[in-house]
Amino acid sequence: MARARGEIVGWTKHRAAVEDLQRQLAAMPPGAPVRLAKRTSNLFRPREANPVPGLDVSRLHGVVEVDPRAGTADVQGMTTYEDLVDATLRYGLMPYVVPQLRTITLGGAVTGLGIESSSFRNGLPHESLIEMDVLTGSGEIVTARDDNEHADLFRTFPNSYGSLGYSVRLKIALERVAPYVHLRHVRFGATGELLGTLRQVLQDRSYDGEDVDFVDGVVFSREECYLVLGSWASSAPYTSDYTGQQIYYRSIQQRSEDYLTVLDYLWRWDTDWFWCNRALGLQKPLLRRLVPRRYLRSDVYSKVIRWENKHGYVAKLDATKGKLPRERVVQDVEIALDRTEDFLDWFLDNVPIEPIWLCPLAVRDVDHGEQPWPLYPLKRGEQYVNVGFWSTVEITPGRADGDVNKDIERVVHELGGHKSLYSDAYYDEDTFWSLYGGDTLEQVKHQYDPDGRLPDLYTKAVKRR
Repeated sequence: MARARGEIVGWTKHRAAVEDLQRQLAAMPPGAPVRLAKRTSNLFRPREANPVPGLDVSRLHGVVEVDPRAGTADVQGMTTYEDLVDATLRYGLMPYVVPQLRTITLGGAVTGLGIESSSFRNGLPHESLIEMDVLTGSGEIVTARDDNEHADLFRTFPNSYGSLGYSVRLKIALERVAPYVHLRHVRFGATGELLGTLRQVLQDRSYDGEDVDFVDGVVFSREECYLVLGSWASSAPYTSDYTGQQIYYRSIQQRSEDYLTVLDYLWRWDTDWFWCNRALGLQKPLLRRLVPRRYLRSDVYSKVIRWENKHGYVAKLDATKGKLPRERVVQDVEIALDRTEDFLDWFLDNVPIEPIWLCPLAVRDVDHGEQPWPLYPLKRGEQYVNVGFWSTVEITPGRADGDVNKDIERVVHELGGHKSLYSDAYYDEDTFWSLYGGDTLEQVKHQYDPDGRLPDLYTKAVKRR
């Protein structure tokens, strides 16, 4: 029987699921590659077909326990944020950072990266992690914390994308919520003006006399960009609904303020996958009215896009019409606030993709040196802006597929930034390791995956393109 969304699994069922996983491991031939059998993924780089059966983790996608007094939750690794939020909101709590798409899993956000409008004060999802049980490449399940014998695994696991192991259980800290979020949409005529105001907001944690609890922004063009400032609210004169015919990102241009329930705020970007469902025609009113509300979700659109990426029917049809082939440019990059205007100027001049999403972040950890997370070494005390852009561009004569992505990597590197590895990457191996862990990752991988049963990070992120 299917489990209700947000249902608490409990420790007995969790232990039984882990024991089942251990039995599967024991049945594998010694040295056989360790991989998970997952039906869905929020990665946007190709995944190779693998003849080796993966481990069935279908019993590891629930919330084990919520402790409202301690403000913590124990969560199985395959649990989606949609299920996690449904379980925690009933106690007036939510994860410190809730990535924008419903089917991102907690384990995926920790071993990869996640970000949202609370990241300017709460960092990234792994920074609210207290401990985790990890299935390592050596076939063991170890409990890693910042203060035990597996502390090196704990700190190196973020951004390792399964190259060190897979999380079976994660214990995370939660924060209190208010019932509503009050949004203010502040328009600017230039990106430099927006970034100047953003700097002040990040410093004061307020704007125009009101506290700011959430910050993100949208660049629609060089002359039209917005900061979206969210504040907790105990009451609301009205609430908007962007789960049906109304489109959230268009509301930013259409109204100066808004109110959402906390649940609708967390998933405001999911209904239209930011703005990416434009490619499917789902922002045309007539077509949108024909689509049941339950299908207006990012996971539905991503299945359609993956199907097209695999079969290429639209690309073939475009070719018969004489249209140029297109390169996928789906990336999130982190740029220091001081250099973000330089990046946006270059991007708007060279890459024909709009809108662009902006989301400020800062490392929350204050106890572990200048760069506390070695595989994604953002500096403590530095303000960054995540710049997200997700579309395709024409491959013009004389250019090849991948050239625009390579240009972006080059400019990000020149500006001292980093990019997430959930999508296509083109770095040469030396450059890659200088940016993503290098010797540190090698040492930890040797300890927890001595036989190389898990692909290394460069193989996963770059070679399997």
